[in-house]
Amino acid sequence: MKIAIKTYGCTANTADTETIKGILTTHGHQITTETEADIIIFNSCAVKGPTENRIINAIKQTQKTKKTIIIGCLPKINAERLHKETQPNGIAGPSIGENIIDLLNQVTNNKKTINLQQPQKEKPPLTLPKINTNPIISILPINFGCLGSCSYCAVVFARGKLKSYNIPEIVQRVKTDITTGIHEFWITSQDTAAYGRDIGNNLPELLNTITEIEGNFKVRIGMMTPNMTTDIQSELIKTYKNPKIFKFLHFPIQSGDDQVLKKMRRFYTVNEFKESITAFRTAIPNLTLATDIIVGFPEETKQAFENTLQLLKEVKPDITNVSKFFVRPKTLASKMKEGKVPPEEIKQRSSIATKLVKQLSFEKNRQWKNWSGDILVEEAGKIRDSWVGRNFAYKPIVVKSAQNLLGKSLRVRIVEATETYLLGEIENVVI
Repeated sequence: MKIAIKTYGCTANTADTETIKGILTTHGHQITTETEADIIIFNSCAVKGPTENRIINAIKQTQKTKKTIIIGCLPKINAERLHKETQPNGIAGPSIGENIIDLLNQVTNNKKTINLQQPQKEKPPLTLPKINTNPIISILPINFGCLGSCSYCAVVFARGKLKSYNIPEIVQRVKTDITTGIHEFWITSQDTAAYGRDIGNNLPELLNTITEIEGNFKVRIGMMTPNMTTDIQSELIKTYKNPKIFKFLHFPIQSGDDQVLKKMRRFYTVNEFKESITAFRTAIPNLTLATDIIVGFPEETKQAFENTLQLLKEVKPDITNVSKFFVRPKTLASKMKEGKVPPEEIKQRSSIATKLVKQLSFEKNRQWKNWSGDILVEEAGKIRDSWVGRNFAYKPIVVKSAQNLLGKSLRVRIVEATETYLLGEIENVVI
């Protein structure tokens, strides 16, 4: 069969897609464009309302002429809407692994198949074939699910509770990927700081083992919930100092107001968040800090919103992802009747926050001007003869060259800064 896959959402979803592509190809199917495909697989996300709307609309358009299979988080989070508004030929949850073949066979035999059992107790093996989205980057799931109970989050209904891979499994996957030319690993999960707590391990132990593996590679660590780092913070900071680890910390605060954090069921305070950031930055001064905020959560007063802005001004993250609050099905937040923030107010707060974080990002990036050092080129740029590389702090640096620089290490000097990237001049090709 000729099959196209449309992927939405997080890096865990992208990892699922890479595995599905590998499995389908191994079974003789062809991965192709939407135009040429017989069947289109939607690997869906439902974290935010607008994303869900976009997926539903795409399915409606596609199913007029193609067979469709919907997998991922949306069927587990909002199956009711999926059934009401679309007529897909097959439906399943996330991390389907080899079960995609059985689902595909039933769809091709004109059997409408729905497989929405509870989250799998077993994880797809890390030894399954995969086709990397980027030939030098391996997205490496270390666990599925989490230990959180955030009142706004519906992902737990799709991915379930924590299920970690053991260290030998992960190490073997890293070693195998290195032999295929991988130079960068993205350690990913719903919460990397929760890794191993179900099997007697922890994240620093895993990272220390990975960095001992021979090879020329870097590791980017994915999102960590602040309170989940408390008992591993000292060891984690030591681990971050390893030259194979990008000095990049994704540490979502979500709100700068303690009362809102309580309502969100985020089990830390603003001061605890700031203390952790101070500890990381004291040990690693050039650390790149990424965080997330949600504006318009129920009972977020104007003062609570101002508290969030004040926190951002004080902490000065390099990157801040601003999200408007959207009610998600089955969550505790969907049952909150008091203190709802009007949509127009949410929109206004989002605009104010976005303007601020752009200013902060530019301010942080401007500090890198005239820096010289090595970068690893990860991808082609959007402009012809441009390339995007990352330095030790995972800063995106754009350079220009007519040569194919993918996977090369370069010595560059930063000559300009923007809100989202740095512009560099090549001084030398290291490798």
